Amino acid sequence: MTSGIRIEPVTPERWADLETVLGRSGGDGGCWDMFWRLTGPEYAASSRDRNRVLLRELVEAGAVPVGLLGYRDGEPAGWVSVGPRAAYRRLGRSRHFPPVDDADVHTVVCLRVLPAHRGTGVARALVAATVPAARAAGAAAVEAHPVDTSGRTLDAGAAFCGTLDLFTAAGFVVVRGPTGAVSGGCPRLTVRHPC
Repeated sequence: MTSGIRIEPVTPERWADLETVLGRSGGDGGCWDMFWRLTGPEYAASSRDRNRVLLRELVEAGAVPVGLLGYRDGEPAGWVSVGPRAAYRRLGRSRHFPPVDDADVHTVVCLRVLPAHRGTGVARALVAATVPAARAAGAAAVEAHPVDTSGRTLDAGAAFCGTLDLFTAAGFVVVRGPTGAVSGGCPRLTVRHPC
């Protein structure tokens, strides 16, 4: 792991750190990590404030892994949403990201690194940490649906799902793609790493 970077699970005691990383708006468009956790109609009927409450309730309950926080030099620097695929209800209905098989997998749906910490190894450390975290929770593998930039530079909003290069560098392999989904005009694929 890169020096000065540590990864910790999201817990109630770390809620303020998660708020720091997601920002006052709760990430892109006030999502607060609820876009994939709610069905389409539920998300459309929700709001930024409601999404924040829902995520806080999930963190407080502690029954399902919500994600991991990355710290750099002791400061909250990044976050990866990773948990059981079944916890992401919209994902269960997605035509672009159907299950690869019936394996018990954890899925990465969002990756965010604060601007001051980009390019320092925080994203790499977060992605690498998803595998032992999923293994500890009993998962057979970790999946993700990153964007294949083919060398293009995307803004952080378009790369919310991580890039193919980032995941393959961590040992993930492509198991399906392109999926039909795009972000920033680039195709998204399905990758997997066994636990």
